[in-house]
Amino acid sequence: MLLEIAHLTVRYEKAVLINDLNLYVDTGELVSLVGPNGAGKSTTLRAISGLVAWEREIKRRSAGSEIVLEGTVTFNGERIDQIPAHEIVQRGLVLCPERRRPFREMTVLENLLAGAYLQKDRQKCRETLDKVYDLFPLLRHRSHQIAGTLSGGEQQMLAIGRAFMSDPKLLCIDEPSTGLAPLIRQEVFEKISEISRLGITILLVEQEVSVIFKMASRNYVLSSGKILAQGTGQQLLADEVLRKTYLGL
Repeated sequence: MLLEIAHLTVRYEKAVLINDLNLYVDTGELVSLVGPNGAGKSTTLRAISGLVAWEREIKRRSAGSEIVLEGTVTFNGERIDQIPAHEIVQRGLVLCPERRRPFREMTVLENLLAGAYLQKDRQKCRETLDKVYDLFPLLRHRSHQIAGTLSGGEQQMLAIGRAFMSDPKLLCIDEPSTGLAPLIRQEVFEKISEISRLGITILLVEQEVSVIFKMASRNYVLSSGKILAQGTGQQLLADEVLRKTYLGL
């Protein structure tokens, strides 16, 4: 088991964002986390990647602790919920955040190299860069273009490529299709499938359930911070109440 989340709870002031969540991902799997807006999907990814703990520390220093984070996150046999976000990245758990967020004034190449800032082996960095360019040939052609001038779809490919540069054992991808045209969404999903076939384990948060269920080996349905169901796409779609009420299908 590569990732295990046990009894994860996240509260912000009086709001419970995640409520006693349990989830696991095996090595080599592509697992999806789906559910309606506000279900807690992005918060889950931010919690396991160390960002919620970082935000809690900032708030504690400035105006008292307002974020409560409970439960355990174990990655590759090691508990990581008590270590800083950059150390989590060093261990191979990497988050590709929602809405792309490139360094807009930097070039495509500078963005990609920023993803490898913890990589000290220059030869391995060059090899990883070549893999990214093989996955996304457009990025090779646009390597000296300013990232802020790319289209939305191109920025999403750059965001995934930048995360890939961190040499992930587990790549967490948050809502990659947001704001993209249908043809571009399809291309992004194909690239994610290709990364999975390379042997990279993926935890994917996404709204396009009909597409994701065909890609993922297992799926979790989240609502109001709680896991309602889990299983293959076929198993989940067979539940009419779940399909209509929580999946919008």
